[in-house]
Amino acid sequence: MRIAIIIAIGILITACGPVKEVDETADWSVEKLYNSARSHLDDGQYLTAIERFELLESRFPFGKFATQSQLDVAYAYYKFEEHESALAAVERFIKLNPRHEAVDYAYYLRGLVNFGRGGSILDAVHDRDISDYDRTVLLKSYDDFKLLVRRFPDSRYVADSRQRMVYLREHLARGDLKVAQYYASRSAWVAVASRTKSILLNYQGTSVIPVALEIQLQAYQKLGLTELADDTRRIIELNYANSSS
Repeated sequence: MRIAIIIAIGILITACGPVKEVDETADWSVEKLYNSARSHLDDGQYLTAIERFELLESRFPFGKFATQSQLDVAYAYYKFEEHESALAAVERFIKLNPRHEAVDYAYYLRGLVNFGRGGSILDAVHDRDISDYDRTVLLKSYDDFKLLVRRFPDSRYVADSRQRMVYLREHLARGDLKVAQYYASRSAWVAVASRTKSILLNYQGTSVIPVALEIQLQAYQKLGLTELADDTRRIIELNYANSSS
């Protein structure tokens, strides 16, 4: 009788215990699991997509679906705005699949991730000029696109990469100009001269060049560098007469 009571109590405790969650994917084929992950990705359900891509690779570590999942999970992380995880996934794909037919896309995606990584949480409530973003990150993005263009000149992503390089170069130049203007506001003329020289060397063709020349002229005049000031004035008169002070 006592044994029967103990058994009954045990059954009751078991019945009242936590219910194990059923894994609906347990018996799925690799193709079904991939299609499910891809469907969630296409529907914008990025977290579920990430979980299923990673589950697929852990269950089926070899083959085309595992390889494609490595790349797709990087994109899913990018869309989910988990930039560090996206970069880690991209780097892993490139390392494991250096000759894959889609490796050009991996380099392009790395540029996209860095392109959007320079902002901060404050940008959600305050529009901020991209030239105010972390310069190091913007440079990484520029270099990513530049590497794609150089290594894969026939890639379908080259045209967009070139446009993004032009855009990034313009904003990098604007960022440097803001620094030069700040130095000028502090009468730090040596720093102004150095920064504007860098702008003129590295960002020819951008919209900031006329303003950079005007500030450089002012710096040379303040520093008493007459010959350099005269050279800068001649450049302004020859190329930017309408903006001359």
